Amino acid sequence: MKAAVFSKFGDPAEVLEVREVPTPEPGPGEVRVRMIASPINPSDTMFVEGRYGVRPTPPAVPGFEGVGVVDKAGPGLMGRFVVGKRVVAINNKGGNWAEYAVIPWKQARPVAADIPDDQAATFFVNPMTAVALTRHVLAVPKGEWLLISAAGSTLGKMIVRLGRRDGFKTLCVVRRSEAKQELIDLGADAVVSSSEGPVPEQVRRITGGDGPRYALDPIGGEAGTAVFRSLGKGGRLVVYGSLTDEPIAVDPRSLITSRTSVEGFWLGYWMAERSIPKALMLFREVATLIREGVLSADVGKSYPLERVGEAAREAAAVGRGGKVLLKIGAGG
Repeated sequence: MKAAVFSKFGDPAEVLEVREVPTPEPGPGEVRVRMIASPINPSDTMFVEGRYGVRPTPPAVPGFEGVGVVDKAGPGLMGRFVVGKRVVAINNKGGNWAEYAVIPWKQARPVAADIPDDQAATFFVNPMTAVALTRHVLAVPKGEWLLISAAGSTLGKMIVRLGRRDGFKTLCVVRRSEAKQELIDLGADAVVSSSEGPVPEQVRRITGGDGPRYALDPIGGEAGTAVFRSLGKGGRLVVYGSLTDEPIAVDPRSLITSRTSVEGFWLGYWMAERSIPKALMLFREVATLIREGVLSADVGKSYPLERVGEAAREAAAVGRGGKVLLKIGAGG
């Protein structure tokens, strides 16, 4: 089979190449998925660069999510129930940028026929993170401000739409002033640009001097520090990424006197703690929101697997329009 492989860590556009590799066989409790499509997410890029929490030993194949059809089950009873079904393929160790991928049967989630391949391919990482962070981890109440950095990202835009639906207010942080209007048009309640002055000062002006009680950051470094310093008393910052690989500066006095807090979130760990019934309920929740257009992904360009380097370069471009997809095989 064909797979996108990297033999050393580095820029995905430079180190990825498509090779013929042995077609994998599913083991006990596993299924094999004939892949249809898989997106290029920041986590995939960091995986290839060697900067992600899951660090493989090259040669390795990226791809944490995607859509495909289960064509074979390994030994065991449960995997047989998904053979022949189109599924969301959740691959915690990477491996979906290939014609076939092997995953635990629990991570092959059947997807309804009315959800198209491009939305099914992007079903898990961003939509599930948006629901988990806003409705479950932070449980942002109606009428409260939620401060979001990297708000122009696919996930940031989903959270803005989810805020409009659920009734919490979104205060977005972007780097470029020209990115502000798009978020306002999308429904953001307020947008600030780090290029227009200190973020904490802008945030406090908007929130009447109090600062928000809820915040999300996937960047770290200076941007994450600015978000933390924007928090009001009792504020909670959840960090779900580290795009800069730089630490957030936390003043212990703020933790003590203002009762602020910082915590981490990793979707894979969080989902592993859910029971099977609760996980199924979450998937139904996300599917409903995708159908409503709240958590639908803005899909930009699509590339065949053979052009993975070009696709990776497009995914890294500043100001690109929508999520980049790898089209791997025929639809289900």
